[in-house]
This record gives sequence, C-alpha cells and structure tokens, in this order.
Amino acid sequence: MKGLSRHYTEESLRAHLLERSHRRENGCLVIHGYGPRRGVHQKVAGRAWAHIAAYVVFVGGYDPILDVDQTCGAADCIEPTHLRQVSRAEASRNRTQSGLCRNGHQRELDPETGRYRRVCRTCNREAQRRWREREAAAVAQARAAYGRL
Repeated sequence: MKGLSRHYTEESLRAHLLERSHRRENGCLVIHGYGPRRGVHQKVAGRAWAHIAAYVVFVGGYDPILDVDQTCGAADCIEPTHLRQVSRAEASRNRTQSGLCRNGHQRELDPETGRYRRVCRTCNREAQRRWREREAAAVAQARAAYGRL
C-alpha cells in the first residue's frame, strides 16, 4: 500500500488504527489522524490514508486501481462495514455537494449537468472586481514608470 510505513505489520497497523479511533452514536468508527481537523480524510501510519489502511487490514482484497469509498459519507470513518471499493467515476457520482459555497453564499444549479456550479455568482463577481482593480493598478504603475499619467 502506497505511503504506509514499512515498520507496520498487518496486526500492528490494525492495533494502531483501533487505538487512535472511537465509535460514534451513529455507528461510525472515527479515526484521529495526524491533522487537527475533523470530518476530513485523515493520514496515519506514515503517510497512508486511514480509510485505505483500514480497508486493507479489516476487509482485505484491496485493489489499488479502485477508490475506497465510505457509504456513511464521513471522510474520517474507518468502520469496515462502511467501506467499499468503487471506481473513480462511481465515487464521484455518489459524492454529495453543498448548496452553499465556502463563503456561505447560495450556489445555483447548472441546467446542463444538474449539479451545483463550482463558484457562486457573488464570489465570482467579487473575484472579477479584485482582478480589475489589480489590472488597473498595474496599468497605472506602468504609466507612472514611463512618466505618463
């Protein structure tokens, strides 16, 4: 498995994963990886992704061509019954999208694909305004360098 420290055996990795995890009320076995953030994919045992390492030691039959997907939707869950191997296309189709952008604005649906647009109109408008300001400042600086105002 890529990124896994060579010092781990299957038994020691299984013990390490169970030692660093706790069970939630909804049945998920949540891992505490190296990073401080929760609810995102975690890395353990070198630089290996925890959900992939859990699939290898708890389920077995890991195929590196396929992705390991959590059926519960929690990225830091390593519960063996919540893990399955699927193709990259199927994993992308099953991924849920938030109706809000990262700045909290409402995103709109793309009529061609039926999925949310990547950037909301408000954030796009602000990004374009900042770009125009940077371009205007660059032009003003170039004119000042040539002695023209």
